[in-house]
Amino acid sequence: MSDISPKMETDSAVYKTLLESTKAIPWKIDWASMKFAYIGPQIEGVLGWTQASWVGVEDWAARIHPDERESIVNFCVAQSQAGVDHEADYRALTQDGGYVWIRDVVHVVRKPDGSVDALIGFMFDISEQKKTEAKLVDLRKELEVMSFKDGLTDVANRRMFDSVLEVEWDNARRNNHALSLIMLDIDYFKQYNDHYGHVQGDNCLKQVAKVLSAAATRSRDFFARFGGEEFMIILPEASENSACIVAERCRNLILKERIAHEKSQISNTLTISLGVGTIIPSQQDQSIAFIELVDKRLYQAKQNGRNCIAAGA
Repeated sequence: MSDISPKMETDSAVYKTLLESTKAIPWKIDWASMKFAYIGPQIEGVLGWTQASWVGVEDWAARIHPDERESIVNFCVAQSQAGVDHEADYRALTQDGGYVWIRDVVHVVRKPDGSVDALIGFMFDISEQKKTEAKLVDLRKELEVMSFKDGLTDVANRRMFDSVLEVEWDNARRNNHALSLIMLDIDYFKQYNDHYGHVQGDNCLKQVAKVLSAAATRSRDFFARFGGEEFMIILPEASENSACIVAERCRNLILKERIAHEKSQISNTLTISLGVGTIIPSQQDQSIAFIELVDKRLYQAKQNGRNCIAAGA
């Protein structure tokens, strides 16, 4: 007579169904034998190899790109032996001879005595993400060798902004990710120029650009001069709340510079106004309409008294 209750069998079937209905590929390796105790059927759809062909870790290692195999295997073995959860990105060989970028997220299961019992994890197909990253690398190379840099402030110009926004917009739409945009403007900059002169006005723009370049810190965050005294920050995969935090950081960084502005109607030092917008773009959405929305938010910040942030509806 079976020791397994009908409820346990039902629960096990439910968990198996849930695991096999995700895009991620679940797997488990027994540490003692170094054999696969399980690998999800999704693996065949991603790499072409059948479940049955994944017998042990040697099958996994053999299907890693030769350029990465040694370093990835050594890293994963060392982390596993130390009992440390980890993840690794590598190119995996497909059955037809191609390669797919995989992110392997690994959890180490320990026995009561602390020794390693098993490894469980998920493989994710990150090929599209890698393509996006490659496009961004290419764009940044263009920034260095072509006319994508603003001649005055030495930051990216409007042309580069348009190119990066196009890439991030397509990526956000394809992966259903949020995309945030900050548009900011120096308050009463015409009066600043009229009072201090255009040479000092140019120096002011350079100082503002230098300070704000450090406001957004993630590798894909992007800062550019949009035109005149307006600047833009693109924040991929950032919520509106996160974007507002960056916007407030921008505002405070400028305040800390204490740039004199005798003709400002709100302060004796330079201030900025900021508009913030966040979108998960659909096929029907257009990036130009999103920019116009953020521009309206910037206008609202000015209507609200300047030296502030406008976001939301």
